[in-house]
Amino acid sequence: MTPANVLVLTFLIGFLAGLRALTPVAAIAWGAHLGWLQLRTPLSWLSSIIAAIFFSLLAVGELVNDKLPKTPSRTAPPSFIARILMGALGGTCIAMAGGAGTAIGALMGIVGAVAGTLGGYHARKALVKALGSPDFVVALIEDAIAVGGRHLADVAALIEESGKPETAL
Repeated sequence: MTPANVLVLTFLIGFLAGLRALTPVAAIAWGAHLGWLQLRTPLSWLSSIIAAIFFSLLAVGELVNDKLPKTPSRTAPPSFIARILMGALGGTCIAMAGGAGTAIGALMGIVGAVAGTLGGYHARKALVKALGSPDFVVALIEDAIAVGGRHLADVAALIEESGKPETAL
């Protein structure tokens, strides 16, 4: 995988963290556990089954929590900070697995997380208004994007491993 491809993936994993903070990290943990992503120390702990299950449970909880009426906005400081941190973690993991610098991976993950947080917030508000639908419906669409998009890391790892995109998909 080229360094440019790795940087694009670090941005995208950060962007997805901006939509749903924990879904991309759960995907990375599963990818590492299954051997699709090679993580070294200090991030090798993410490849354990415990980490994969832990982040998966947190991700499911986040998907449910997002639909509750009292859930604060993703742009509120605690939520925004969590998304930035998860974007940095995701970007670092993807960069490490792709053989790129982890500092630039973390930075790209942060930039992606900020873009995903703010872009997702404004897109969701605009879609609710444009469609005249309840926020819940648009939130489900956003969930589908975050959950479906999280496969980017898995697909990228398989492509790298096989060297042939058609066998990876």
